[in-house]
Amino acid sequence: MLKNNNREKDRRELVDLLIGRGIKDEKVLSAILKVERHKFVLDAMQIHAYKDIALPIGSGQTISQPFTVAFMTEKLNVRKGMKVLEIGTGSGYQAAILMEMGAKVFSIERQHDLFNNTRALFEKNGWRVHMRCSDGTIGWDDYAPYDGIIVTAGGPSIPMSLLKQLAVGGRLVIPVGDREDQVLKIIYRATETEFDEAEVPEFKFVPLIGRNGWKKA
Repeated sequence: MLKNNNREKDRRELVDLLIGRGIKDEKVLSAILKVERHKFVLDAMQIHAYKDIALPIGSGQTISQPFTVAFMTEKLNVRKGMKVLEIGTGSGYQAAILMEMGAKVFSIERQHDLFNNTRALFEKNGWRVHMRCSDGTIGWDDYAPYDGIIVTAGGPSIPMSLLKQLAVGGRLVIPVGDREDQVLKIIYRATETEFDEAEVPEFKFVPLIGRNGWKKA
């Protein structure tokens, strides 16, 4: 097992790599440096925790590569105190990054095993994330509107339910495409009825399963 000082060195090297790949937001880089990614991966994968790669976490899901997490978080434009809805809790790493940056995080996971394991991890480490085991494609209307919504799985289109739950001035970051490849869409809600959209190509995520996503294979 790696010693803590080695892990700290690995995190610093990871941050340097992310800077080299174009990540500029100091708040994002600081959170990547502080959040211990090895806690969110399987024991057998811990040796690879600080490599810039996706890793399996069970239930057919993965923890996204650190660059993807950093890039999406940077595009979300996180500010301290903002309310963020995450679709696809997975390992919990993305939620921990958001929380480290001062966001109030609401996170939905549809896989019961992942939901239970990640909730236990949050409780063990004293991380306060509001969690729900449900269909993330319909969002979480009880706490809407959200200043930011981040979707960590790729869908065939942008769920209208998520657009409706986005606050004016808020951003939605979501991969959209087919089951193999997606573009990352960054949606800004300018007014109640007007949305601005930008996109970045060549991303690959696990499928977004649900009523407003892909049907379960």
